[in-house]
Amino acid sequence: MTKSVLAAAILLSLAACGEKPADTAPAADTPAAAPAEAAAAPEAAKPGFKKEFELNGIRFVVEATNEGSMNNLTITPSGLSEANDVISREIDGSVTNAEIGDINADGSPEIYVWVNSAGSGSYATPIGYASNNNKSMSEIYFPPISEDAVNSKGYMGHDEFAVVEGVVAQRFPIYKDGDTNAQPSGKMRQLQYKLTPGEAGWVMKVDRVEEF
Repeated sequence: MTKSVLAAAILLSLAACGEKPADTAPAADTPAAAPAEAAAAPEAAKPGFKKEFELNGIRFVVEATNEGSMNNLTITPSGLSEANDVISREIDGSVTNAEIGDINADGSPEIYVWVNSAGSGSYATPIGYASNNNKSMSEIYFPPISEDAVNSKGYMGHDEFAVVEGVVAQRFPIYKDGDTNAQPSGKMRQLQYKLTPGEAGWVMKVDRVEEF
């Protein structure tokens, strides 16, 4: 036997000595034991949206399915003295955020829900309801940006809404001729809206426009 073959045989012998005796039962007769501390598989995160708000004794629960391009939105108010009817409606897009405010400072809060459509444009749709003297709810009308010939110039979506210091602000990039949807080359435009009483409910009116 050569030295190299002898050395290999010694190593195999030492390794065999260090192993535990093999189970004599046939493998087919020994079921695999489940790990004693195996963790349950985590559930898939649900895409739905849910937030709760309260201001001046009025509470809102905002929920949306957010499962596809069309979804269901539910707003559940409580604390109103006359009507706490649940608001349920279909929306085109997903809810990205919701906010509570009292931007006209009348002591009766409003609930705002921001919806963005699916697709490359990600067009924003604002939804709002105002409490009437904390008795019932009325929808707030947001005039579409497409109806504003001046401020809609260069608008191609990618906008966002927020409640900011007593106003509702809408901000979006300005597109110039030849810009692709992914690369606007203009400034940012911000429209600030005030809540005003209308003939049949509440209306948002542009109060100030800034570009930066």
